[in-house]
Amino acid sequence: MKILVVEDDPIAGAVLEASLKSLGQEVTMAADGRAAWQRFLESPHRLVISDWMMPELDGLELCRRVREQGGDYTYFILLSNSANRSENLDRAMEAGVDDFLAKPVTTAELRARLRVAERILNYATQVRQLQQIIPICGYCRKMRDDHNYWSQVEEYIGKQTGSEFSHGVCPDCYDRVLVPQMQKLGVEPPPYPQVTRVQK
Repeated sequence: MKILVVEDDPIAGAVLEASLKSLGQEVTMAADGRAAWQRFLESPHRLVISDWMMPELDGLELCRRVREQGGDYTYFILLSNSANRSENLDRAMEAGVDDFLAKPVTTAELRARLRVAERILNYATQVRQLQQIIPICGYCRKMRDDHNYWSQVEEYIGKQTGSEFSHGVCPDCYDRVLVPQMQKLGVEPPPYPQVTRVQK
């Protein structure tokens, strides 16, 4: 995963960079919030790990700018020496921060947070794909996935969302398809069933 790390303390930054690289991550370093914002504009990252207190542009303002930018979702982890204060947690969440770590951060903590970030980013990608235009055959109604495979609508949506389907017949198809079939068989078609909604 490509990670943008923002840390104005060169020693803390070097330790964080080494820890992330030991976990197999691709790391881009920035020494302050302004440099980080410029790097983000040049090449958006899906994960940002930023110190909170920095001159000129702090971690919260950087997070706000990332959120305003839009595009693919970016997971934002904020580092602070005072992470255990509830008012700091509130301010961070209001700015759009996803996770919050107290310094110094251990490699084990980073590994756990990266797993969560990867899971959330995968979900965000799936949701974004479902919101985009999906290729569908105009004849058989099969849908094409990212690997150029064609699937039935139910199979495609089931893979993307984990949803299961129950099948029925809509009123139009009932009148157009089932009624003529029953009439050909000499069966009197019953009226289309009305669904009664249960009031809660």
